[in-house]
Amino acid sequence: MNFRTFSAASLLLLTPFAAAFAGEPNTLTPNEEVSGWKLLFDGKSTDGWRNYKQPKLGSGWVVEEGALVRKEANAGDIITNGEYESFELLLDYKISKGGNSGLMFHVAENTGAPWEEGPEIQIQDNVDGHDPQRSGWLYQLYSPGKDRLSGETLDATRPAGEWNQLYVRITPQNCEIQMNGVHYASFQKGSEDWNKRVAASKFASMPNFGKHASGHLVLQDHGDEVAYRNIKIREIKQGQGAPNISTGTLELKPVVAFPELVWDQWEPEDESGRNKPFRPIVITAPNDGSNRLFVAEQWGAIWTFENRPDVTESKLFLDIRDRVNYSDSKNEEGFLGFAFHPNFKENGLLYASYIKKPGLISIVSQFQVSKDNPNYVDPATEKVILTLEQPYWNHNGGTIVFGPDGYLYVTFGDGGAGDDPHRNGQNLKTLLGKILRIDVDHPAEGKAYGIPADNPFVGKEGVAPEIYAYGFRNIWRMAFDKKTGHLWAADVGQNLWEEIDIVEKGGNYGWNSFEGTHPFGSKSVDAAKTIFPVFEYDHQVGKSITGGNVYRGKNLPELQGKYIYADYVSGRVWALTYDEAGQKFVANEEIPTEKLPILTFGEDVEGETYFGIVTANGKGVFKFEKK
Repeated sequence: MNFRTFSAASLLLLTPFAAAFAGEPNTLTPNEEVSGWKLLFDGKSTDGWRNYKQPKLGSGWVVEEGALVRKEANAGDIITNGEYESFELLLDYKISKGGNSGLMFHVAENTGAPWEEGPEIQIQDNVDGHDPQRSGWLYQLYSPGKDRLSGETLDATRPAGEWNQLYVRITPQNCEIQMNGVHYASFQKGSEDWNKRVAASKFASMPNFGKHASGHLVLQDHGDEVAYRNIKIREIKQGQGAPNISTGTLELKPVVAFPELVWDQWEPEDESGRNKPFRPIVITAPNDGSNRLFVAEQWGAIWTFENRPDVTESKLFLDIRDRVNYSDSKNEEGFLGFAFHPNFKENGLLYASYIKKPGLISIVSQFQVSKDNPNYVDPATEKVILTLEQPYWNHNGGTIVFGPDGYLYVTFGDGGAGDDPHRNGQNLKTLLGKILRIDVDHPAEGKAYGIPADNPFVGKEGVAPEIYAYGFRNIWRMAFDKKTGHLWAADVGQNLWEEIDIVEKGGNYGWNSFEGTHPFGSKSVDAAKTIFPVFEYDHQVGKSITGGNVYRGKNLPELQGKYIYADYVSGRVWALTYDEAGQKFVANEEIPTEKLPILTFGEDVEGETYFGIVTANGKGVFKFEKK
């Protein structure tokens, strides 16, 4: 089945959350509506399109099975009725074997042919096509870079007969082309580089080429069959700022949770006198009746203190900074995860996830709290549970949480670099790009942990039995809902889309064939077997999601049952209301902040939410309160 094409029968095959967001072709997803996208083709009619310099559409263009198809002769180049200046465009295309077409922009109908004015993004069958200018290239001007593994020119297109998705962004400051989510080119119309390239191309003799600041969009007729669908545009108005994905605003504000707290043995500078920022990476509490809160820092230390607003003293609980690999230049390494055993009150066990010095080794370890001092853990009690070699320094994931079932859930990213070059997300032989589920109480088969008998891939040949779910790029924070038991995870995107998932046992979340609900790269997987996110947002909104938790506290009833999350780059924070029965989000309310770089969210035993930001003065643990 082709991606993003669903029949009623196929939807019945999906788990409860699988079809929640992907949507039908030629419709706007709920978040697209909120963030300003508009349809240029409804899948039923040719309204809004006409031939170049003609009042109506050529008879060779027809609507078939929800696609606008250049079917036969008497077609011709067609244009939008509307004209556009700055915009983002998404469209799916399916090309015939050996076929050729193109997308042009800023066409003003002032010349004999649209290609004399409008730059053309090539669309063709890259296998049997007759043109050396490949699909996604800006014709004779810009082509993609090299594949990092093969060294050959990037080709992210899928074969003739399969749908591909093209993304285009055009503004006076920056233009961009992405093919199936893979970055192809960035350029600026009218720049010195642009002018040099035009002068060296066949367009040098055309005085109007690339000169217009606005104009029509054109779908080109080269005499071959080609189909288009999901043609969506978002206009960019001068000075409007980032798109808004909020359905409302909550009257809350962030405040420093413990303004007088001093971190025991924390030094704000390194040995060379350089600033060493405080990076709270985990905020959590054990259900042991002690009313303590615990904060782990990415450099490799954990502190504990009494959970009250006027607290002044903390205790250094565990210090493994000497064995944790972290530097600000490689800020996805370091201490990454921390969780208390469900029976911590009785057994004193806790678990940590970190990158071991000198780097590129992920560690999950068990530690034992001191029997004489409940506020101290001897680093020598470390028992390594699991190790995993990392091919690159980024995308380490590292969140660890115990589920309601008592098992430890561990997440690892796809191994890093970019685009998942080794396709680890879809490789069930590796633990990279996965959520694992292991039994730390019953070691078996020579390992320091056991495999739960009901793990989804137990007994399957060539598959790692630890895997609980797969197809992730780099989950940055996941958490169980204390009421429903659902596992929420935020997966950081590559080039275009950030996503929020509700994780099901055995689920495939698509990476790197999908980024969010959108196709990525040249290799497809069956959409009917892919679980799509419950929410996504694009990179004009934010570029690095920080996952949080579903609020189950008492102090802020306006947050009850809502999933709190943020974007690290934009500094924005939202509370998502999701209707599980209807499989859709109901609201996505913004919590106003001063654009805080939020690293993590956490909860205390009462379900109150805290979050951590990078600070130079150590005042990095926040909470929300009413305005």
